Amino acid sequence: MNKNTIFTMLGGLTFWAAATAAATADARTDLAHLHPGLDSRPPIGWVQFCAQNPVECRTAPGGSDKVALSERSWRELVDVNLRFNKAIAPMTDQEQYGVPERWTYATTGQGDCEDYVLEKRRELAKRGWPLSALLITVVLDKEGGGHAVLTVMTDRGEFVLDNQTDVIHRWSESGLTFIKRQSPRNPNAWLDLGRILGRPEVVTATIR
Repeated sequence: MNKNTIFTMLGGLTFWAAATAAATADARTDLAHLHPGLDSRPPIGWVQFCAQNPVECRTAPGGSDKVALSERSWRELVDVNLRFNKAIAPMTDQEQYGVPERWTYATTGQGDCEDYVLEKRRELAKRGWPLSALLITVVLDKEGGGHAVLTVMTDRGEFVLDNQTDVIHRWSESGLTFIKRQSPRNPNAWLDLGRILGRPEVVTATIR
């Protein structure tokens, strides 16, 4: 285990303690949860992925759309995020497949942001996390580029698994601009997120 891995794991545990302590305050300020608006069009990459993988896109049976976050489940998030961030080499769809956009699993060991997201979503589902709490989310990254992340809904807030960082942030501290994401009730229904910037001072200003 290298120093970077140790640092990431320790950082994750420190953040777990902070998330636990801050849960009450976040419930009041609404920094913990995104609040989707109107229906939005699914990304073409998701539509194509579902055409090729229909089983992966079925509506799951009714269940909780928020996971009770414990120290054990937090460690699991940190592990899965770090595992795939290290295992997959970044490569654009244009470079790998000769097309601008193709959502698929990273079977070649290479992929772009959606491939990381799909792998993390699948792995967490294998570990018993409900798909209704694992939402593919379209964002703008900190440089303003189109990007995709996995938003995980928990009783202590919504957290972002991002291939651009090994640190898991609460959505409102991610620095990302949130465009749209899947509905917890139906993975093929997408909801608008209002292009809200995930920074505490911005979020707090919008809810005053």
